[in-house]
Amino acid sequence: MPDFPIIDSHVHFIDPRRFRYAWLAGRPSINRPFLPEDFARLAGIVDVEGIVFVEAWPDAGQHLEEARFAQECAAGAPLVGIVANAPVIHGREVADDLEKLRSLPLLRGTRYLIEGAVDPSFCLEPPFLEGVRTVAEAGLAFDLCLKHWALPFAIELARRVPEATFVLDHIGKPGIKHGLREPWWSGIAELAKLPNVVCKVSGVITEADHANWSEETIRPYVERVAECFGFERLMFGSDWPVSEVTHSYDRWVEILDRIFEGCSRNELRAFYRETAIRTYRLG
Repeated sequence: MPDFPIIDSHVHFIDPRRFRYAWLAGRPSINRPFLPEDFARLAGIVDVEGIVFVEAWPDAGQHLEEARFAQECAAGAPLVGIVANAPVIHGREVADDLEKLRSLPLLRGTRYLIEGAVDPSFCLEPPFLEGVRTVAEAGLAFDLCLKHWALPFAIELARRVPEATFVLDHIGKPGIKHGLREPWWSGIAELAKLPNVVCKVSGVITEADHANWSEETIRPYVERVAECFGFERLMFGSDWPVSEVTHSYDRWVEILDRIFEGCSRNELRAFYRETAIRTYRLG
């Protein structure tokens, strides 16, 4: 375990009693509330100083209420930032939602899922680009959540909006389950060339075979993003509680400790703390 407290850049609090999440229907093991008290219990021995809440893909029309719910969770968790859902597909009209969201003291970024789209090219349409520019003008980061085959669209999006800070969630969801490296392997290197993109090492194990994964299965993918982005643009995330489907919280930290064995303390501090603090302006 790190000998310093860490910042977890990717945590969801979910409450199916309060919100509707269509995606949870296919994940019965986590189709229940996961709240701050559950995080405190399941994080175990890991010393977590701060948490960044990331929107949990509630059904349409609930994004503002979900962000308010996240702010409420700060009363029971070391919450230091919120990445809220924001409808950037509506172009400059997203400013109305951002105005409401900015009443939340912990707002630090926004996200709009590209992952679920049959045709991810929608993220290069003029309204989406204008929406992301509006987010950047508000001083907020924009999280990118997509599958590995959509990386070319992420690359082009980051090129077209260089003023925005992009955070790639879950290392771009490579095809680990099927043993695929390309096109992700090349795409992640291309994306890393863009200085306005940082990468979260989160949600990796859930892209592997849930019943038959190993540390060696995921190691090459984690090492690849470290090689491409460097620790100054790499941040730790748990993707809790989705991670509970495949592994415990402390096991993820232990695996990363082994993968990054031999790295300097400064590199580890950047990964486990400083990149998230800088990117999301948590200090």
